[in-house]
Amino acid sequence: MRSAAVRQPGEGRTVAVVGDVYRFLATGDDTGGRYAQWEAVVPPGGGPPPHIHSREEEGFFVLEGEITFTVDGRRLVAGPGEFANMPVGVSHAFRNETGARARMLITIVPAGLEQMFLEVGRPVDFEGGTPAGPTPEEIAALLAAAPRYGVEILHPADDSAAGRTEE
Repeated sequence: MRSAAVRQPGEGRTVAVVGDVYRFLATGDDTGGRYAQWEAVVPPGGGPPPHIHSREEEGFFVLEGEITFTVDGRRLVAGPGEFANMPVGVSHAFRNETGARARMLITIVPAGLEQMFLEVGRPVDFEGGTPAGPTPEEIAALLAAAPRYGVEILHPADDSAAGRTEE
């Protein structure tokens, strides 16, 4: 039987992933693989390129700041209290296009993808501020790991793959 997981503010394994900071609140180990959830701090200009998940749904709840989502080529701007859900197979990306940091809760169902971020991320102190932007080595590590986790990373101009699903 699993025990309850309680994370106090600032607690939880924290990694920098290509410029963003993820603090893990619940991993698949905590939830029996049902879901994973983390707090994301997205600095100005931060966020991943367009990509497609072949295994999990991904939900985003904006806590602070503003995030621009690109979903199947459409831009949607979300602020505090707004939620976005990305079904399996939908091309999506998010980006902080403002001059201030943004924070979100990100949930994936089922769990598993969080292991990619733990694998390629650099351990950081959550309260230590935003790390420097991604290095070429960090980007290369993420690009190499993504296919093993069922994620197809699209070239930013290749959002024409929108709506494509992987089996």
